[in-house]
Amino acid sequence: MTLKFNPLFTVLTVILLITEIAIAYFLKDGFVRYTVGDVLASILVYCAIRSCCSTKAVRVALTALIISFTVEFAQLFNLLDLLNLRANKIASIILGSHFSIEDLIAYALGIITIYFIDITYISNENH
Repeated sequence: MTLKFNPLFTVLTVILLITEIAIAYFLKDGFVRYTVGDVLASILVYCAIRSCCSTKAVRVALTALIISFTVEFAQLFNLLDLLNLRANKIASIILGSHFSIEDLIAYALGIITIYFIDITYISNENH
């Protein structure tokens, strides 16, 4: 893996970050807030990695999935409480507040989606 700036993935990262912030700010519940937001969150992690790292898409996909799952499992172990950050709104938004199997499924769907978009339309990797 080498560090290499990728302008396309940087733009995608910024767009996804703005979208995630808008979802968190304007929507307080529902399918878009909880499910679509989680799908987009894992895609955001993937794009952020691709924006600065040049490596195979499958490696980025696995790394992004591990990061997404780690954040979710941190909720299972109440990381916000352990770090005394439960009252911090930004930390609560980034780390989330409760563990959910459905979130893990949403993260996996997001990674699968962006991986196949990347290898099919963007990087033309066939593996």
